[in-house]
Amino acid sequence: MIDRSDFSVAVVGAGLMGHGIAQEFAQHGFQVRIFESEAARRETVQQRVESNLNLLAAQGVFPSEDIATTLSRIRVYDALEPAVKGARLVIEAVFENLELKQSIFQQLDKLCPAEAILASNSSSFTPSQYAKNTSSPERIVGTHYFNPPYLVPLVEVVRGKATAEETVEKVASLLRDIGKKVAIVRKESPGFIANRIQVALFREAFNVVQQGIATPEEVDLAIKSSFGRRLGIMGPFEQCDIIGADLKLSIYNALIPHISHSKEPSPLLEEKVRKGELGMKTGQGFYQWTEESIQAMNERLRKWLVGVNRLEADLLSSTAEEGKPEDEGKEG
Repeated sequence: MIDRSDFSVAVVGAGLMGHGIAQEFAQHGFQVRIFESEAARRETVQQRVESNLNLLAAQGVFPSEDIATTLSRIRVYDALEPAVKGARLVIEAVFENLELKQSIFQQLDKLCPAEAILASNSSSFTPSQYAKNTSSPERIVGTHYFNPPYLVPLVEVVRGKATAEETVEKVASLLRDIGKKVAIVRKESPGFIANRIQVALFREAFNVVQQGIATPEEVDLAIKSSFGRRLGIMGPFEQCDIIGADLKLSIYNALIPHISHSKEPSPLLEEKVRKGELGMKTGQGFYQWTEESIQAMNERLRKWLVGVNRLEADLLSSTAEEGKPEDEGKEG
């Protein structure tokens, strides 16, 4: 167990992901410093974190009396050096620009103590790419969170070609210590684990609509109301074992010839981009969006994730209780 009074965390970037990553460490007792170059983002960090904590408190999964203390653990800086000085873990969470990330890691390599772990939340670049031209690539690792990071439990810990095993073990242990679920990406690969599989799902979803088999609304409904409900508790390999590898092979043989094998982006997606129908950011995508419907969707997502996390905790707790010997805890 880490002595949290002597272990500070720094986050570079206070955008969509950065403030949520910082929040989660602060919730678990760590002092967190955030560097953000944009004034507007710096000024709203506390407000955004407080809003998230209020939601958790309203759902009964975080004590409302701990909100002020959690907020007091987060400090925001407009310069990189004081934000990362002495930090034992630094997580870069800026937007996906490789040159920017390389520049940040070159600076961190010089500014941070030798024992500090330097991590990136990049969803597409690998440690070997952003560790380029640093003097200590062995301490650089990927920590890929999912949005919103304080509600989605997984972090993919990405080992680079030069990342030390000790670095992987330390960051994985730290993340598990604050309640995260850790999947180790043992070989550098674009998309890591989850995004590779997610892109394969999207490719066929777009293909189904492109071929006129179903509408976007029907595809979303089919996924959300069928196997999507099982995915939170049962992964594809577990499901394969349940139904049997022989049956799964039979299904593969029947369907694989009809599923998209394209190595190009979906024409349907390219058409949307050409038209400027980009989704929520433009008000029109596969659906129409208003400020009200965007807010409703975001609230629905956050409440759903809180509920799923609570249900999972209850299931694990009841399973643990069922597994105890009948006389455990009783006086002899």
